[in-house]
Parts: sequence; C-alpha cells; structure tokens
Amino acid sequence: MLTAQVKEFGGPEVLVPVEAPDPEPGPGEVLIEVSHADTIYLETQLRAGWGGEYFTVTPPYVPGGGVAGTVRDLGPGVEERWRGRRVAAFVDGSYAERALAPADALTAVPDGLAPRAAAALVHDGVTALGLLERTALAAGDRVLILGASGGMGTLLVQLAHARGARVVAAARGTEKLALVRRLGADEAVDVGAPDWPERARRALGGAADVVLDGVGGSLGAAALPLTAPGGRFSAHGAPTGGFADLDRADAARRGITLYGIADARYPVAEIVRLRAAAFAEAAAGRLTPVVGAEVPLAEAARAHALIEGRGVVGKVVLDVRG
Repeated sequence: MLTAQVKEFGGPEVLVPVEAPDPEPGPGEVLIEVSHADTIYLETQLRAGWGGEYFTVTPPYVPGGGVAGTVRDLGPGVEERWRGRRVAAFVDGSYAERALAPADALTAVPDGLAPRAAAALVHDGVTALGLLERTALAAGDRVLILGASGGMGTLLVQLAHARGARVVAAARGTEKLALVRRLGADEAVDVGAPDWPERARRALGGAADVVLDGVGGSLGAAALPLTAPGGRFSAHGAPTGGFADLDRADAARRGITLYGIADARYPVAEIVRLRAAAFAEAAAGRLTPVVGAEVPLAEAARAHALIEGRGVVGKVVLDVRG
C-alpha cells in the first residue's frame, strides 16, 4: 500500500511516498480502507522536530491520526456488523491507504455525510465540541475565538453561534474575516492590526466570558487580559510555535479558570460520543466543515507546505483514493 513517511525531521520535502505492506488486524481491530485522511497543524510541527517534550515521534514514521473510510477486514473478536461500514477513527499513521483501528474506537459515518467532511471532523469535531463542554459555553456568553478561520476555529464559530453566544472571531486578512462572518461571527477582528486587542475588547463589549485560544504565542498571551473576571480561558493551540505564556498569577487574582492542551484529551468513549455528535450536526446541515484544499496522498508534502503557508482557509484534507 502507499504511505507518506517522514524520513527525517525537516521541511515538507522530508515527507515522501513509500510503499509498505498492508497491515493485518489483530484481536479487536479492524482494517480500514482509507478514503480521506485528516491533517492538523501539529503534524507539520512534529515533522519539523518541534514538541519533543510533549510528543514522542522518531523518523521514519507515518504521520497523522485521523481517517474516514470503509471497514475492509475484521480481526478476531470483532462483530460482523462492522464489515463494509463507513467509519471514522483515530489511528496510528493516517497518511496511508489502509490503517488499523480498535473496533471500540470506531464512529459510524451517517448517511448524507461525505467522507471528506467526516475526515475534516474526525479530530477537530471532537476537540471543538469538547472545548465548548469544558468551558461551559452558554447562551449570552461573550466568546473570543483565536485562529477562527482554521479547521477547528471555523467549527467553533458555528457551534458557539448556535449556542447563542456573542462570537468575536479573530483571524488574519480580508478573506478569512469574511469567512468567519459568514459562519456566524457577530464581529471579526484582524490580528494583523497592532491594536487588535483594543478592537476585540470593543467588539466584546468590554471582556470575554470565554476565550478559545487556538494559536498560542504572543497572540494568546495578549488575549488573557481580555478575559472577564471569573471567565474561562482555553490555551489549546500552538501553531505560532508554542503555547501561550500566560500570567497565571493574574488569572488567579481575577478568578479566571485556565485550561490547557491536556484538558482537550479524552478517553475513547468520550471521543466516540463527541465525534458522533459532530457527525450528526453535520449530516443535519447545522455544521459545515470548511475544507480549503484536498491533496492526493502522494503529494502529502504539498499538503504540509499549504498548511505552513497559512494561505488556505479552513482545513487541508488528504484524498487517499486518488
């Protein structure tokens, strides 16, 4: 089967097509014929050698963690009902034509939901819904979303709007700002403007009850003062090269609850529940994953270059079938 492997740490060019043997499902596992594979910014950072203190990856390896496809074969002990089903799951190494997954980690893809959309939701749908539950976002809350035009940010905008929150979306550039407005943001703030925190404060009407920081770095740190006393701040993203360096003493003084990347990790049963909920919303037309580019598996290096170039609005998804 065809895979895309990181041969060494470095730029996108180190991600190359490699033929590998088909995996065989063991007890409790299924073999998935992959249709589409998810990509997230973290995978480009790991490929470049970042994050050794958080993650353990050693080249050569097949990156990626989420797929949508069809169950092709069953390992011992797996119920026959899964054979031939359209499913999505987290796997080890999703940049491949076939992948193994535990049967108890599968989420059925409902009728009416395209495999590309399922792949775009396999990871970000789980995290987005989980974040809103964790921060207890409710109708009337003022929420600031950093990285609002990305794969997960676009989901957060839609979900927060649907919950009745006042949504202020922070992104960069005219095209991205227009997108988040179309998705339901009440206000959109360009983080390319030097005074963006002041603009965000005005748009929020003073402060945010919830801040969802998907970018980290100095942008995330600048958002903490925008959080209202007693508010909630989730620092779950680091595409700027590091998580936000937050003033925890200030947060404690103002009664702000801080959440980090560890709070966005869930046990298997929770992952399946959250993913099924995201799929149901999308199948019903209430949630639209934004896919800015679809790239063949053999050109995975180009997918990483697109992600790092930040020009794509929404997600980059790998089309494994093509």
